Amino acid sequence: MKSAAVKSQLFAFAAGSLFAIGLVVSGMTQPAKVIGFLDVFGSWDPSLIVVMAAAILTYTPLFWRISGRSMPLFAAQYLIPTKRSIDTRLVLGAAVFGVGWGLAGVCPGPALVSSGSGAPYMLIFTTCMLLGMLLHAAFESLVARTQNARGDSAVSDP
Repeated sequence: MKSAAVKSQLFAFAAGSLFAIGLVVSGMTQPAKVIGFLDVFGSWDPSLIVVMAAAILTYTPLFWRISGRSMPLFAAQYLIPTKRSIDTRLVLGAAVFGVGWGLAGVCPGPALVSSGSGAPYMLIFTTCMLLGMLLHAAFESLVARTQNARGDSAVSDP
C-alpha cells in the first residue's frame, strides 16, 4: 500500500517538475511576456498561442487514452468534477482570476515557479495569493458552519 502512495507522490513530483520546466521554457513565468500576449490592442505578442496549441496537442490524445482506462495508474479512482453548471461563483471567480492575470501578468502556477527565483515581486505576489486562498478557505468554512447550525442543506449561490 505504501509503495503505491510513494509511486503516486513521485509521479506527481515528476509531473509538477515537467510543468514547471514547461512554464519557464515557454516564457509563462515572465509577466511582461504574458501582458504582451493579453494586450491585443497594443503591442500584441502572439507567441504564447504556440504554447497553448502545444499544450492542447499534447493533452488531447493523452486524455483520450487515459480516460479509456477503468482506473488511474497511481490513484484509487479518477477525481473528475461533477458540477456542470455555470453559476455566479464560477463567473466571479473567473473574472477575479482574469483581472488578476491581466494586471500582474502571472497566474498561480507560474507565480509558484517564479517564486523559486527569490524575486521580491514574485514573493509578494505568491504570499498575497496564498493568503487570499487561506481567507477564502476560512470564509467557506464559516459559511458551511453557519448553514449547518441553521439546518440549511444546500449551499446558496451568492
